[in-house]
Order: sequence, then C-alpha cells, then structure tokens
Amino acid sequence: MGGVRPVGVVTRGTTNPNRLRRMDRWIAATCGWQLRGAADPLAVDLGYGAAPWTAVELLGRLRAVRADAEVVGIEIDPGRVAAAQPYARDGLTFRHGGFEVPLPGGRRPVLIRAANVLRQYGEAEVGAVWDRLRARLAPGGLLVEGTCDEIGRRHVWVAVGPEGPRTVTFATRLASLDRPSDLAERLPKALIHRNVPGEPVHSFLTAFDRAWAAASPLSALGARQRWARAVRDLRASGWPVVDGPARWRQGEVTVAWAALAPRA
Repeated sequence: MGGVRPVGVVTRGTTNPNRLRRMDRWIAATCGWQLRGAADPLAVDLGYGAAPWTAVELLGRLRAVRADAEVVGIEIDPGRVAAAQPYARDGLTFRHGGFEVPLPGGRRPVLIRAANVLRQYGEAEVGAVWDRLRARLAPGGLLVEGTCDEIGRRHVWVAVGPEGPRTVTFATRLASLDRPSDLAERLPKALIHRNVPGEPVHSFLTAFDRAWAAASPLSALGARQRWARAVRDLRASGWPVVDGPARWRQGEVTVAWAALAPRA
C-alpha cells in the first residue's frame, strides 16, 4: 500500500477452526449465484485474526460453489500476516491492511466477510465502516458482517449490498438453544445496544420467544421442527422472514433489515 496506514485498530484476534461455518454455509447457499456470475470471483476475509483458519475454510467452501474462487485474507496486524504466509496457496493470499481493503490492480471483491471485527467499535462508527467497505465491492457484491461465539454455536450477521443493509440472519446450533433471545448476546454492533423495549430488534426477539414457547409441543419431534414452526408463525404474524424451510432446518432465519433497523 506504499506506506499508507491501514484503517482500523487491531482486534483481539480470537479464532478457532470452524468458528464461521454457519456464516460460510449461508454465503455459499444463498449468495453462490453471485460468485458463479462474477467476472472476478474474489472474496475477502477481513480481520481473520491471530490464525488463518477462517480464510482457509472460506476458500474451501467457496470453491465448492465455483472452482476458481479466490480468497484474500486481510489483517491490520503485520505479525499475523507474516504468520499466515505458510498457509498461502493457489487462490489464497494474505495482505496487510484494514477497512481500506487493499487489493492489487484495483480488484474489487464480490464478497467481503467481516466477522467479529466491529465488536470493539462504537455503534456510531458502524455506518461509516459499512459505507467504506461496501464502496469497495464489485457491482452486485455483498458485505457480510456479524458476530459469533468462540466455537460458532450462535451467530448473527447483517448482509450489506452496495445500496446498504439488506437482511439480518440469526443462526444457531439448535441443540444448545434454550430460547431464541439467547442469540441477543451475539447481535452485531449495529444492533446489540438496541435490544431494549421500544426497539424493533427487541420486539422481534420477544415475538420469537413467544413463538418458540408456543411450539414447545413439537419438541418431541426435535428442535428443528420446533424452530421451523416458530419461524413459520413469526412470518404469519407479519415479520418479514425472507428465507424458507431449507434454511430453517439449518437453525437459521433471515429477516429484512428494515424490520429490525434501529430507531433514529
């Protein structure tokens, strides 16, 4: 980057193998058409952390969708970039940088994944970061930004297109779930401080808990059936659920951003 200072601050760097598997599977299943149709099938793993496992895994999952997909792992800590170099291979490289997303030759990625990166920033900073990142996307590209627990059991992310935020996805290992509002602790920075009465995301999680409780008779058939019934009831009550049973069976639900966006 010719000595240009990277934009952002160093994260804790916590990472574990398979931590982002739920996000990766969602990306491959719902955004694979974007990757398949891209002139340059490039993805960025932004802020991959102290070890490069998430970038390595992202490449494998995207190559199941498109064989010539590429991943660039970008880290603001130069020591982490140096430590990742032994893992570089065909289609996988590592670069020093931050929210400016430095890529050679003016390349623009079809996907930027930023997981557990904005947790340490202030809520007021999120919009500017989203704007900076979505400006780096290729036409029709996608930013996926969110937070998960240390072993990837609970995860919430926002999908942001070039025009702005589109959806929020809640994903969980159903066997470990007591009630849907357990996911509140993993809300991304744009929403985590809004889980209070009067805010849409609080209303959504409250309604989800009620639907989950009402579906308790289905527990005998398994947590997947109970989750699917709760989501179906949420949609019937007016919440704009935008996915279907194939994703619900994975322990997911995706809702239009406009329904959960913070009040001004």
